[in-house]
Amino acid sequence: MKLGAFSVSLNVKDIHVSKSFYEKFGFEQVGGNIEQNWIILRNESTTIGLFQGMFESNLLTFNPGWDQNALPIDNFEDIRKIQKDLKQGGINFQTEADESTSGPASFIVIDPDGNPILVDQHV
Repeated sequence: MKLGAFSVSLNVKDIHVSKSFYEKFGFEQVGGNIEQNWIILRNESTTIGLFQGMFESNLLTFNPGWDQNALPIDNFEDIRKIQKDLKQGGINFQTEADESTSGPASFIVIDPDGNPILVDQHV
């Protein structure tokens, strides 16, 4: 199973304070819109997203169809195939991608310890 790019999406209280904090660790903004309360930061190959008021908790995030630089890749597993395979493996879903569609979609599962995992396809 190919899950695509990996990042950690952090639920932050004040995106400006959090951005300043992570910049001190050498992270630089590479995407997002701070006016919409979300940005993507990178330090070498490490990517984190800061999200104010969008999620209830921190998330592990996978992006099928993207490389670590958020560039589309040619050969990737569509999110609906990943969802189908996980369902066959007995995984329960908090939200699901609409299997009758194509292109961008997402789903969320919860791991055995209560950690949410977002699989979010943008292509």
